[in-house]
Order: sequence, then C-alpha cells, then structure tokens
Amino acid sequence: MKAMRTRVRGIGAEPALVPPNRLRELGKMAGGYIQLTKPRIIELLLITTVPAMILAARGIPSLWRVAATLIGGTVSAGGANAINQYVDRDIDQVMHRTRRRPLPTHRITPRRALWFGIALGAAGFVWLALTVNLLSAVLSTAALLFYVLVYTMWLKRTSPQNIVIGGAAGAAPVLVGWAAVTGRVGWPAVVLFVVVFLWTPPHFWALAMRYEREYAEAGVPMLPVVAGRDATVRQILLYSYLLVASTLVLWPVAHTGWLYPAAAAVLGVLFVRTALHLHRRRTVSAAMSLFRFSIVYLALLFLAVAVDTVIR
Repeated sequence: MKAMRTRVRGIGAEPALVPPNRLRELGKMAGGYIQLTKPRIIELLLITTVPAMILAARGIPSLWRVAATLIGGTVSAGGANAINQYVDRDIDQVMHRTRRRPLPTHRITPRRALWFGIALGAAGFVWLALTVNLLSAVLSTAALLFYVLVYTMWLKRTSPQNIVIGGAAGAAPVLVGWAAVTGRVGWPAVVLFVVVFLWTPPHFWALAMRYEREYAEAGVPMLPVVAGRDATVRQILLYSYLLVASTLVLWPVAHTGWLYPAAAAVLGVLFVRTALHLHRRRTVSAAMSLFRFSIVYLALLFLAVAVDTVIR
C-alpha cells in the first residue's frame, strides 16, 4: 500500500495530492477575499438595481442585460468594499464588531487587499463598458471613487454627517440600473436615488446607536457619539418623514399604477411608526428593531416598484 501511494514521474503516475492543511489554508484565504467584498452589503445594493431596470424598461428587460449589470455592479461594489477595509484597517482592529475581518486577523495582507480592490474596481468598469454601456460603467466607478475618497478617507473620520453625504454611493446602483437599460439617467431614477439616499441615515444611525461605544473608542465621529442619543433619534425621525414623502413622489414622476403608491403608503406608515417607537423608548433594542425593519422596508418597497411595473 505504501508503494501504491508513492508518486512516480511518467505515464500512470498518481496526481499530486494537496495536503489537508494546505487546503484549509487556501479555503480560509478564499473566504477572506470574499469577506473583503462585504457580500451582505452588496445584496442590499442589488435589491435596488433590478427594480430600477424593470421600471426603466417598463417590463422585464433582457435577462442577459440584467445579469451583466448585476455582475458588473457586484464586482465594482466588491472593489469599493475591499479598498474601504484597507483604509479602515486601523479602525477595524479596535472595534469588536470588525475585529474578525480579514485584515485585523492577518489572513490577508493590506497590500494584497488594496490591489484586490483596485483590480475589482477596474474589472467592474471594463465589464460594464463592454457588456452594458459606458454610462453605467462610469456611474458605477464614480460611486466607487465617491465611497472610497469622499466617505471612507474623508468624511467618516471628520464629520458626523459622514453617512448622510456618503449615502450617495449606496444610492448609485439605481442610476446604474436605469442607465443600463436606457443609456441615460431619467427623473424616475433620480427619485429612486433620493429614496435610497434618505433611507440610509435612519438605517445606519440606528445601527450606530448599537455600536456607539465602539465608534467612540475608534475615534469615529458618528452622530450618536458626537451629538448624543436624543439628537440622533430626532434626526432619525426627521429623515423617516422625508423618506416616506420621497417615496410617494415616484408615483406621479414615473406614472406608476395604484399598487406602488398603496404599498409605499403602508410601508411608510410602518416605518414612521417604528421610528416613533424609537423616539419614545430611545433604547438600543428599539434602534435595532428599526435597523432590521429598514432592510425589509427597502426590499418590499422596490419589490412593489417591480411588481407594479410588470402587472401594468
């Protein structure tokens, strides 16, 4: 048996076997690179892209165009998230929530993470430009640069309004989706952009309330750290009202059917109700309830956009 396992050069030689330890190392490294792209955040971005494409096409667009747009958007967003983790590696090492990311745990070196992010960003631009159109590629790359240069490298460490202005990067996928179908940016796409833009502050500030102490220890001036819990809760409620109002603007601008405004109104009432609950209680538990509901809210709102368009 020992002789049978011996690897011999030439015809009939058994293929070299990779040691189990090496396989585990490769698996951890691959998992680390995937983690650099922040897949859960990308899922949220893609939720807004497809309905925007359906609304732009006034029906189901080419499945190949949808797939190509999602692939390019995923690659580009993954690149932005990888570069973000490269820049924030000092913060991630301090915060308990992020200590297990690939750079703080030294599974991937900072240099490799940076080049991985740059490569993904470049690949996303080339892919979208070749398979979709140039405008979608430009918008996607502009979102990457805004997220890295404006939010990550500047606002995040200097201003409590970081997530408000930085939210423009997270709202860009609706513009990319619309441009992928029409080759331009229409007013309905602008309204959808504003919706996601206004949704971001209450969504993220609710989470920031949960990790207020960690942000303070890391020196990140999130609104709860700088202004306190009471001021944060008031701002969340204000943006919740603005968000719901913006969702109803899409009805006349995009000439939707009755399903969308009905769904937007019901979801809006629930969102404001959850924000009012946080305003009354002002607890971390209430903040996390709003955070979790905000994800469901955005998904159902954009699902209503798609369904309303298709059934009409």
